[in-house]
Amino acid sequence: MTAHLTEPMPAPVAAVGAGRMGRGIAIAFAYAGHRVALIDLKPRAAQAAERLRDEAFQEIRASLQALTRLGALQAAQAQAIEARIEFFAADAASRALAGAGLVLEGVPETLEAKREAFEQLNRHCHEEAILASTTSSILVTQIAGFVHRPERFLNMHWLNPAYLIPVVELSAHAGTDPEVVRRATAMLESIGKVPVLCAQAPGYIVPRLQALVMNEAARMIEEGIATAEEIDKATRHGLGLRFAAMGVVEFIDFGGCDILHHASREMSASIDAQRYAAPAILGRMVEQGLLGLKSGSGFYDYAGQDLAACREDVLARTLAQLRNAGLWRPAADLTLASPGALP
Repeated sequence: MTAHLTEPMPAPVAAVGAGRMGRGIAIAFAYAGHRVALIDLKPRAAQAAERLRDEAFQEIRASLQALTRLGALQAAQAQAIEARIEFFAADAASRALAGAGLVLEGVPETLEAKREAFEQLNRHCHEEAILASTTSSILVTQIAGFVHRPERFLNMHWLNPAYLIPVVELSAHAGTDPEVVRRATAMLESIGKVPVLCAQAPGYIVPRLQALVMNEAARMIEEGIATAEEIDKATRHGLGLRFAAMGVVEFIDFGGCDILHHASREMSASIDAQRYAAPAILGRMVEQGLLGLKSGSGFYDYAGQDLAACREDVLARTLAQLRNAGLWRPAADLTLASPGALP
């Protein structure tokens, strides 16, 4: 039986691990007005701890100054954000952990480092605290066994820079209290993040997708298909722009599941049979006539929706991305005579 959760406590956030991820998470919560404890659990000599503190705040300050130069912050706001972050060396970690309602572990990516970190968190954290790892490579189920109250534990995978990218991927284990997931989701939304839920699987959502794209880009360079510069132009102004306006699955439905199915068949025959083989679910959907927007059902169900309005909504989002990227050009002036020869 899982413990019943009380209402959220007005306690600060603790980012455990003073490396790049911990610093980015600290900025994200401090930006939203929270006090944050940035904690280093590794015992160090006083001089080494002070050096780490200075290094952490130099990076935090540099990130905030960059946001200020780019017009996202005023100087006074940047100073206030930095002031909300307090560094705690290992000898003071227990005091900071005892008062934290949300504790995010971000120590190095080894099971041994995670085990040692959670041994300390188990001793010092409040019983009602939500504990989260931020691992990008270890399954939540592998870490849950280290946690004294596993029902209050889940994984929060942030994307760098953590203070800027909205998406945080949440992965719970079978014993995670659903109320913990709800609270964690609400906390992230309250600081402007976009939490997404995924099962216990390597690569989560974003890394699994982007690894395929990045490997294929490197492969095209290796094969002489295109230069790095041409691939980056194509992704920034084509692939990336479209996927900024539409989700990947929405894009499949918009174009048609049958289009992806046939394209996969052709590329699996001409490029690589294994790499471009369509998943079985796609073949089943084509057989059943679940083609997406044009058939009224695909990965999404469009029953009762105005399909023309759906298409116009996609067009509006794409147009907004074009304008934001400075790539939209107005049509030729209607008063102009018939155009001459192209240059």
